Amino acid sequence: MAAEMERGTKTQEDQWMVQSQVFQIYDLFRRIPPNSQFALLELQRDKHIEYLTKGLKQLSRSFTVLDANRPWLCYWILHSIALLRDSVDDKLENDCIDFLSRCQDSRGGYGGGPGQMPHLATTYAAVNSLITLGGHRSLSSINRRKLYEFFMRMKDRSGGFRMHEGGEVDVRACYTAISTASVLNILDDELIQNVGDYILSCQTYEGGIAGEPGSEAHGGYTFCGLAAMILINEVNRLDLPALINWVVFRQGVECGFQGRTNKLVDGCYSFWQGGVAALIQRLHLIVNEQMGLSNILECECSTDSDYDSTNSDISEGGQCYEGTSSHVNETCQLREEGQPNTSHPADGNNVGYNFIKGHVYMRPLFDNIALQHYILLCSQEEGGFRDKPGKNRDYYHTCYCLSGLSVSQYSCTKDVESPPLPGDVLGPYSNLLERVHPLYNVVLDRYYEAHEFFTRS
Repeated sequence: MAAEMERGTKTQEDQWMVQSQVFQIYDLFRRIPPNSQFALLELQRDKHIEYLTKGLKQLSRSFTVLDANRPWLCYWILHSIALLRDSVDDKLENDCIDFLSRCQDSRGGYGGGPGQMPHLATTYAAVNSLITLGGHRSLSSINRRKLYEFFMRMKDRSGGFRMHEGGEVDVRACYTAISTASVLNILDDELIQNVGDYILSCQTYEGGIAGEPGSEAHGGYTFCGLAAMILINEVNRLDLPALINWVVFRQGVECGFQGRTNKLVDGCYSFWQGGVAALIQRLHLIVNEQMGLSNILECECSTDSDYDSTNSDISEGGQCYEGTSSHVNETCQLREEGQPNTSHPADGNNVGYNFIKGHVYMRPLFDNIALQHYILLCSQEEGGFRDKPGKNRDYYHTCYCLSGLSVSQYSCTKDVESPPLPGDVLGPYSNLLERVHPLYNVVLDRYYEAHEFFTRS
């Protein structure tokens, strides 16, 4: 009996194994000279671009299992390249536009490949891909009228959306429909009707949001639910203090995020959970109101350009210790003057634009430097990113590790025009990525171009 207790459960054993692998990496990092530490923290930009571009041109036969996910492959790769401040050549761009056009169904929406039935998830991926490519040819290829009709067909009596005809209703479907309609300037009262009721029914006792009522809170669904509620101007209906309490405890001793309680760390949650934190930072007025605070909490991030970010957040055992969730409110200062509530604009199709233009008065809800340690030391490979040590690189984790890295780098900036300070970018400042719009997860300047195009057209 004693031996069984020492061995632990399968879940505990898996956790201990991952912790051991991660801590070995951190311990090795701590023991090497500072110059070598700096080199290990460098973003392998050229190798990542090479890996991504090669995948966009030709995939191996092993990818046939993702035949119904080809718009997602386009999005993961194109978005990653844009985050790395690069772009594809004209031929690849035109090939991508032509391919995605062939995925567009005559009745609206995009399928996983030419001739496949339209699906909300691949529609979101296709539209985000075309926005990332940018330009008149790409943006004008989207049939917004037919797409709106597709969204209305997917609308369910519960208030939510179905992923496809006869498919499941869940929070992911709500987000992909609302996000795409918002960025394309076709969001209206009919699409919004009762969506908030459905998402609210999915917030769990833990504070996070599940995929459907009665299920477990999950990082991906929490991001989808929170972002959708912001886009429909009903985020005040969520219990945000409970949501905050849930998300801050998802950053574990490995310095990365887990997706659910008692699950293993995974690099992709650098965005799904980091993105939740980035959204909440801009909801200061609602959070204060729900917490019964009369003033706005304004918290200062580090402003010391000489801050040594290479080693300060990794302890002896590899555990992140400084600036974590337990310290979120310790250095807060109350700001006496009121600020406009930029999270509640009147025009639903301008929510995304006004949201990102608002100022941030809350410090990060997670340890942004520790998260960058995990991404760069434990997820980065020689071209591409992975879930965790021992896993293989892939385009999905490359996309969301880079998205999370961007969110982390910009998490201490007070407004969208301000670049991060050197102390908030782990490693060389050349690691700095493009900024993402946290509601849509597209590079910010591509979002601005799309917003202007679809507002005029």
